Amino acid sequence: MNSKQRTQRPLPELDELQRLIKRGGSQLDVSVLTEVIDGTQRYPLHAIRLGNPDPQAPVLLLCGGIHGVERIGTQLLLAQLDALLARLHWDQGLQQDLEHIRLVFCPLLNPAGMARGSRANAKGIDLMRNAPHNAEQPGAWPLSGHRIGAWLPWYRGALDEPMQPESAALCTLVNREIGCARFCLSLDCHSGFGMRDRLWFPYAGSTRPLEQLSEIQTLMELYEGANPHHRYLLEPQCHQYRTHGDLWDHLYHQHLLRHAARKGPIPVFLPLTLELGSWLWVRKNLRQITSFTGLFNPLVPHRQRRILRHHNSLFEFLIRAVRSWQQWLPEGSARDIQQQRALQRWYKDEHP
Repeated sequence: MNSKQRTQRPLPELDELQRLIKRGGSQLDVSVLTEVIDGTQRYPLHAIRLGNPDPQAPVLLLCGGIHGVERIGTQLLLAQLDALLARLHWDQGLQQDLEHIRLVFCPLLNPAGMARGSRANAKGIDLMRNAPHNAEQPGAWPLSGHRIGAWLPWYRGALDEPMQPESAALCTLVNREIGCARFCLSLDCHSGFGMRDRLWFPYAGSTRPLEQLSEIQTLMELYEGANPHHRYLLEPQCHQYRTHGDLWDHLYHQHLLRHAARKGPIPVFLPLTLELGSWLWVRKNLRQITSFTGLFNPLVPHRQRRILRHHNSLFEFLIRAVRSWQQWLPEGSARDIQQQRALQRWYKDEHP
């Protein structure tokens, strides 16, 4: 198959996104962060905002599709946006939430890669290895990222090249949205690891604890209390593997440096990753192993529908947590206690 044929593949996720943008109309603030060019094809990279436009308003950022083959993450966010639009005209609770917070969707970050059925973008670069941030304790090579060439998976790009347009656009969006915000949560949707759904938090490149670990501990306790029968494994990403160039490690460090220079309290920014356990889908349907796409996405329609509705409680919880952030953030001695609880829970082997 030649390059021209590959770039002309249909992209139903982009069609659905554009349908939702048209449906939302004036209720949505839509921008095109950049255009991604792949041969004769040009793909817009959309960001969608709804809610309070005040730069200081708390923010929930929802991202997906960084790895093009992981279509289910994009589909999950599109389903959530679809449901929100259906509720906007009658749900007073949602309307009141959106008076206080801002939701930002960027559900299709690698449209060329998704059209190609590829993990990487059109240039063969893995966008989640593309940040200039190097791991302090890299994991196994080449999974941790490398600069040899695009013919080998997990390619970071050449050392002297700027970040890819998709990666740079995400960084610009996140830095703009959280630059003045008093509180921010983000969720980046992926698939393809293990038989359990996981909620990861940074770091991806180090085993050292996150600077805002007490806030992570409190958030996770709130979720466990509100959803005692949840099925997520809650853990730092470094427990599974460590990588160079992680975009969320990079963005978190930028956030800390930006506010350290202002010599004031650092607003809370908690980047989370939802890693859907696609190996479970393969185990339930061994035919999926014959398809590269099937390693990352449910191919049976009823299983796809189940996944799209299974995570509703998580998204609803994140909206509530952002709306009520001042009610639950630990302060003073409570923050110290939560820090110790988190160290015992997640880091007792690394930091006894």
